[in-house]
Amino acid sequence: MLKRMKLRILYFGLLKDLMGSEGVPLESESLDLPSSFKVADLLQHLRTRRNTDTEVWDSLAVAVNHHYAEASLELHDGDEVALLPPVSGG
Repeated sequence: MLKRMKLRILYFGLLKDLMGSEGVPLESESLDLPSSFKVADLLQHLRTRRNTDTEVWDSLAVAVNHHYAEASLELHDGDEVALLPPVSGG
């Protein structure tokens, strides 16, 4: 049987709207995923789950437990993952 893990995902910036539904932004959620997931796997899962194939996914900064993380980082049960899109403005 495949082991599972629970992650807490935090959305920032325009991701709140992309991941929300019916006009209600989503600030965070808990996910139950296979324990073999890496940061890259999580991003692909989220990108396809909401069919949000926008360029923002290619330029996200990701923090796991308050530390910036590479795509190859393996995730663990109880991790908190923050997804930070690039900031624009003037």
